[in-house]
Amino acid sequence: MVHIVGAGPGAPDLITVRGKELLKQADVIIYAGSLVNPVLLDERKEGCQVYDSAAMTLEEVIAVIGQAEQDNKITVRLHTGDPCIYGAIREQMDLLDKLHISYEVCPGVSSFCGAASALKMEYTLPKVSQSVVITRMAGRTPVPDRESISSFAAHGATMVIFLSTGMLKELSRELIKGGYTPETPAAIVYKATWEEEKTVVCTVESLKDEADRYKIKKTALIIVGNAVSQSSYERSKLYDPVFTTEYRKGTGEPT
Repeated sequence: MVHIVGAGPGAPDLITVRGKELLKQADVIIYAGSLVNPVLLDERKEGCQVYDSAAMTLEEVIAVIGQAEQDNKITVRLHTGDPCIYGAIREQMDLLDKLHISYEVCPGVSSFCGAASALKMEYTLPKVSQSVVITRMAGRTPVPDRESISSFAAHGATMVIFLSTGMLKELSRELIKGGYTPETPAAIVYKATWEEEKTVVCTVESLKDEADRYKIKKTALIIVGNAVSQSSYERSKLYDPVFTTEYRKGTGEPT
């Protein structure tokens, strides 16, 4: 059996209980060494084989898994955050299907959740934004034209932008082109939940300057939108005494 496991955003105690137990059981661990906290490997059992996929191709990863299956071993494929976001797991699962190798996915805490906790912010504030766009800039790997930064910016929703720290000047330009003002609140979160975490609150226009100031060049998320300021929002109806819910009757009077 192959277990595709989300390692969480970085802090070793933010992997799920299930993910931690799978790591303890694994005979073979293939982990994304450029992104996953290596401390997570400390509790592996004696004799467990460890491979860093940062220097491996897809075919090499599958070859290791295939050999482990032949040897009747348990494999954990350890991905950063939650595997469903920029995890490149579909291509792995398709090859495993062709080889008739069984697998399952163990979800993890995504770094975009870790970034929100680092900023002590809520992405979905009433009357500010009720939607979160998770995306990235087009670079060496393209994105569909309909999913350009400027297209998403036109909605004015909260945006969480992955894999774009090296293109902040271009990112600011695309965000402003799409409709955000230069003064729109923004934030940079470097290595969310790691010991070396940094958070920088700025504006869309100043993203590049602030990243340079704090020497942030990679491994960061960019958050954009009025929700970053955490101000001028309305109180949630769920806990408003006026509002009737399935579990309690509201007063019907303004607060």
